[in-house]
Amino acid sequence: MTQGATHPRLRIGIDTGGTFTDIVAVDAATGVMRVTKVASTPKNPAIGLVRGVVEILKSADGDVADVAGLAHGTTVATNALLQGAIDSLGLIVTEGFRHVLEIARQSVPDGYGNSYFWVKPDRLVPLHRVREVGGRLDFLGRELRPLDEDAVRAAARAFKQQGIEAIGICLIHAYANPAHERRVAAIVAEEYPEAVLSLSCEVLPEYREYERTVTTLVDAFVKPHVGRYLRRIADELGPELRTVPFLVMQSSGGVAGAEQVMKKPITTALSGPAAGALGSAVIAEIAGFPDLVTLDAGGTSTDLCLIEKGRPSVTNGGSVGPFPVRLPMIDIKTIGTGGGSIAWISREGHLKVGPKSAGADPGPMCYPNGGDQPTITDANLVLGRIPPALIGGGIPLDRERARAGLAALAAQLPGDMSPEQLAEGIVEIANWSQANAIRQMTVQRGIDPRDFALLSFGGSGPAQSPAVMALIGMKACIVPPNPGNLSAFGLLAVDWRTDHIVTKVMHESAIDVAAVAAIYAGLEDDARRTLERDGIAANRVRLVREADVRYAGQSMEVRVAAPGGAIDGDFVAGLIDAFHAVHRRTFGYDYRGRQQIELVNFTVSGFGVIERPAMPRLAVRDGAAVPPARRPVWFGGAVVDTPVYPRATLAPGETIFGPLVVEEFGSTTVVFPGQTLTVDPHGILIIRAETGEDGR
Repeated sequence: MTQGATHPRLRIGIDTGGTFTDIVAVDAATGVMRVTKVASTPKNPAIGLVRGVVEILKSADGDVADVAGLAHGTTVATNALLQGAIDSLGLIVTEGFRHVLEIARQSVPDGYGNSYFWVKPDRLVPLHRVREVGGRLDFLGRELRPLDEDAVRAAARAFKQQGIEAIGICLIHAYANPAHERRVAAIVAEEYPEAVLSLSCEVLPEYREYERTVTTLVDAFVKPHVGRYLRRIADELGPELRTVPFLVMQSSGGVAGAEQVMKKPITTALSGPAAGALGSAVIAEIAGFPDLVTLDAGGTSTDLCLIEKGRPSVTNGGSVGPFPVRLPMIDIKTIGTGGGSIAWISREGHLKVGPKSAGADPGPMCYPNGGDQPTITDANLVLGRIPPALIGGGIPLDRERARAGLAALAAQLPGDMSPEQLAEGIVEIANWSQANAIRQMTVQRGIDPRDFALLSFGGSGPAQSPAVMALIGMKACIVPPNPGNLSAFGLLAVDWRTDHIVTKVMHESAIDVAAVAAIYAGLEDDARRTLERDGIAANRVRLVREADVRYAGQSMEVRVAAPGGAIDGDFVAGLIDAFHAVHRRTFGYDYRGRQQIELVNFTVSGFGVIERPAMPRLAVRDGAAVPPARRPVWFGGAVVDTPVYPRATLAPGETIFGPLVVEEFGSTTVVFPGQTLTVDPHGILIIRAETGEDGR
């Protein structure tokens, strides 16, 4: 290893998944990229993270002095919400609003038809852990009744006596004036300093009480989990790496320093998948496919994201499990179909695949010390589509054990089905599950998926995605270099980001331009200060204004980009024009000239612009092509003698007709009969149907 490095040169991205932890290191001096994978350690993910950093430093011939920064994508917040019991959580509300969680929303979620078939989700906080305090603000933030500080002290003492670890504070109209909430927090800190607090005026200073309350409670709940996790990472990193900048991916598509994340950890709820979407956007631009759907298939699940004109969709109305979390986040759809998804027989005798997963422990049947139920990975191994060992030979696979497991499952189904036939059926069910999810996120929005490409990554994605492309008739299937590590690469390709919002409802006939200017000025100052605390130089700060706008009388808003420059009458006119255009594009109609609008929320996103890692071009092949190996692979009900190419041997501009298999560290790409594979100048694989350029 190098000793005494004077200029840190390595930026390292670490994406912790359910099965593997993926690591990418980029050398700032040479542009060389290195990747590796290590097994995740679910009981303490920090251990797997540090093991990965040690491994990548070995491969880069570097030591801790060479590390310029670490960027991390994590599912700790999501897993805490989806797997942990929501206990040790309390709520302080304004007197008279104790039942805000029961009242919830006036609308029924899509897919239930009507309220007779919908059961409201369980409360995050049982009623006996909700405490009311006197005092009241109006919607303009004016104090109608002073805060009852004695009631606050009584609530704090009651929570301390019950051992409530985390407390959400959500008072009526705190978005307009945070004074009462901040005073509540100060009193609780005096009475119960060990408590973890989340204030709605800091987490979501926006109107709509139910969403604001739930988002605040979710933030309060995950705070101890994320705090423990980040402390474990600091302990595992040791004193030298602990001084290196440590950034965490946010769901909105930007990174922030660990200290900033701890103030509002709910922003990391979909951190890992968001990194994959941003890495995909970089690949899409290089490959020349600005419109695509990303498919990130790992060991446990598949994440899908729609990218239009090179930008992933962002929503502020997302959810984590059953919990509505109203914060900016990359619009990602997750389904329970991954390499470790278990195949099983329902009570009706039907073959099912997922959502239950073998995960990293025990893993698929073919893994060393694997589980006792066949998975998608077992099916692909028996079909010959993946190699006899994964991760460059690091995980040997037991094909015979997988085949025996499939044979036992086949015996439970009618007919004389071979293990290979069952394996093909398992993979086909998984493919249709992914194809149907893509249709839902495109066709339901009025988008023709045949005009889009499919970008496949993750450890298990490229083995099946060319078949998914064919089911839908998409333009192409794109497989980036090192597809198993694209999310980790994405962590190195995104800017710092901080989001700030203020609610101020203004009817079009009474828009106060000076007030709008003052609001945006305050938000922009907040964004600049936040980025400065992360060490971002002023010349690298970029500010983006947006606004939530609706037609007067509507109950929901549309977020639109706000013009830059001076805020005057032209600014307001431009904002209104932008709203009409976005409304027409989103819903197919607008009321331009017939209905006045309302401005509702004003937002500013601050970006600390980074230097993105470049993707080098492949060197032109020097000499004759290396003949591929061959092995029997099952396609369409029969065994086919199939060429198997190491990805490193493929030359730019090369076109090969399927069927074929491409193997590399961390992933395997399968090109099916009737498809062609082309290697672009950067080594990106582009798979199309032989019948035409767009696969139709």
